[in-house]
Amino acid sequence: MKQIYLLAFILLAAGACRQKSESGESRVVISGIDSTKKPGDDFFIYANGIWYDTIRIPDSQTGVGSYSFLNYPQRTRLQGILDSISAASNVAGSVEQKVGDFYASGMDTATINKRGHQPLQPLLSRIDAISDVPSLLKLVAEEQKAGNGSIVGFYVGPDDKQSTVNIAQFYQTGIGLPERDYYFKSDSTTTGIQKAYLAYLTRLFELSGTAAEVARKNAALTYEIEKQFASAHRTNVALRDVKANYNKLAVAALSKKHPNLNWAGLLNVLGAKVDSVNVGQPGYYDKLNTMLKSVPLADWKIYLKAHALSNYADFLSQPFVDASFDYTKILTGQAVKQTRAEEMTQAIDQSLGDALAQLYVKKYFPESAKKRMAVLVENLKKAFEARIDRLDWMSDSTKAKAKDKLHAFSQKIGYPDKWRDYTQVTVKRGTYFENRLSADKNEYLYNLNKLGKPVDRTEWHTTPPTVTAYNNPPLNEIVFPAGILQPPYFDVNADDALNYGGIGMVIGHEITHSFDDQGAQYDKAGNVTDWWTKADYAKFKARTQQVIDQYNAFTVLDSMHIKGALTVGENTADIAGVAIAYDAFKLTEQGKDTTRLDGFTPDQRFFISIARIWRVKTRDAYMSMYVNTNPHSPAKWRVNGPLMNFTPFYKAFNLQPGDKMYKPEKDRITVW
Repeated sequence: MKQIYLLAFILLAAGACRQKSESGESRVVISGIDSTKKPGDDFFIYANGIWYDTIRIPDSQTGVGSYSFLNYPQRTRLQGILDSISAASNVAGSVEQKVGDFYASGMDTATINKRGHQPLQPLLSRIDAISDVPSLLKLVAEEQKAGNGSIVGFYVGPDDKQSTVNIAQFYQTGIGLPERDYYFKSDSTTTGIQKAYLAYLTRLFELSGTAAEVARKNAALTYEIEKQFASAHRTNVALRDVKANYNKLAVAALSKKHPNLNWAGLLNVLGAKVDSVNVGQPGYYDKLNTMLKSVPLADWKIYLKAHALSNYADFLSQPFVDASFDYTKILTGQAVKQTRAEEMTQAIDQSLGDALAQLYVKKYFPESAKKRMAVLVENLKKAFEARIDRLDWMSDSTKAKAKDKLHAFSQKIGYPDKWRDYTQVTVKRGTYFENRLSADKNEYLYNLNKLGKPVDRTEWHTTPPTVTAYNNPPLNEIVFPAGILQPPYFDVNADDALNYGGIGMVIGHEITHSFDDQGAQYDKAGNVTDWWTKADYAKFKARTQQVIDQYNAFTVLDSMHIKGALTVGENTADIAGVAIAYDAFKLTEQGKDTTRLDGFTPDQRFFISIARIWRVKTRDAYMSMYVNTNPHSPAKWRVNGPLMNFTPFYKAFNLQPGDKMYKPEKDRITVW
């Protein structure tokens, strides 16, 4: 399988190979353009069509290409590290020893299969021993601490109104399908997923020793309890309302409102002794309080067993892993399971992420990339400030506050200054289940230890090898891990057109998230507050509504449309990200020049680079779930959508009325 991922990586990069100039310098050459296509009809296909038509999605994956799918070949690197250290004689107590032993325990499928579901039996017995609602809630809270969430969603994070302090936070949970609407839609795709999920739950019960007929009844009962929860869930679109998700309430008041929940007792078991908490979605906890009385205790036991079995299925023997995958392949279209080594690589990234990252950074991440990125970020920030100054719809007072927020930005590049300590994680060969449990408990305690303390501004919320980037509004920061600082996003040998169209666009995108429909509600200190004038905010909302309307019209998979209200933040960031990156590019020597390389002007190379960083091909089943649940638009529309609104793109490729991407200049959307 390793060869397939390397092949996919090679094909991904095939449209941009290296070539040495007469002076001996290496540079990146653009190739693979489909010149039979008009760039103004479908620029994504013009730049990526040859690759798209010839690439094959590996059977063990849901898609192939760049961005998140670049993590698949990335795991080949990580797997190589793990194979090496797990076979070596490592110093006891070293990072290498802990990571190597964890990996070896997961690769020891003979021992895992021999144990079956025995590691889970003590928990199933504890569920059987529940005698009343208080003992039910006690077990739920104890399991939350072990990483087994069920009817309570709890974490510690910054207070949106006082972002320097961490508080206890609760969110809606309790369901097993991807989101609430999967319980209520009746189209053939959704009903197929519902049936697959019920079959999955049934199989889990059977594998734990339940008779087939009883297992089916248990699965149906669990599903109906989840459906009740789903009826109280906010939709993914509603969850974008930052202010609606802030409901800081006194524990005493919650206890009166929810007598069945016993908030004080619940928080005590969670280890969070506080006077107030933020309840993100109060309607869910209203529903839970009612259901604790209306749902029989025997039914709750079945529900908790179902969630325990599902939560731990991938930690158990092969039949449980197979049952989990049988459901996953219906949900995503993935044809065959990933190799065990791939699965373990992901498991260690989740459980001991910083430990593995130290080994990755040491081997693969050049410090030169960090230095050049710092320059790119500063140039993009300057370009964004200039765009704020030129806005014709924003008042000077709001512009001043927007620039204050921009100046207060911080950025993290590559990897953290200090690494996580995993001393408290117990790892032994031959005990994979217990190793995962120890890591999950450590993660909970790490999170709980933040409660009531100042926010740690050095903390990272992704592992450095991951191909991603993010904006963190409460800290007013943007983060670019080492994983994304590689082709096609960033290449030290690439000309500025490619790097500004690549990682430059990503930087512009992440900066803009501080000024999208959600980020715009946070001030420079990371607090949710009204820093806009009412008139300016109304104009801003009108422009983001234009973004919603445009993307609602884009069709994916026959009649399925992008959900404009769900993706508005990412689409706004894409539209502005292109513009900011272009402005920054025009400040460079190449940006001011017109010299062609590989037959393309600097501007054309810039836009081709944008198309290449979103070069992705996915399975239809995965795309269906993606459109329903993901706040990002599909890759094609992350290219064509922003470029349809950007006049310099029209000039670079001579778009004319009649071209499918053409929009009259008055209709082109500019938010920032």
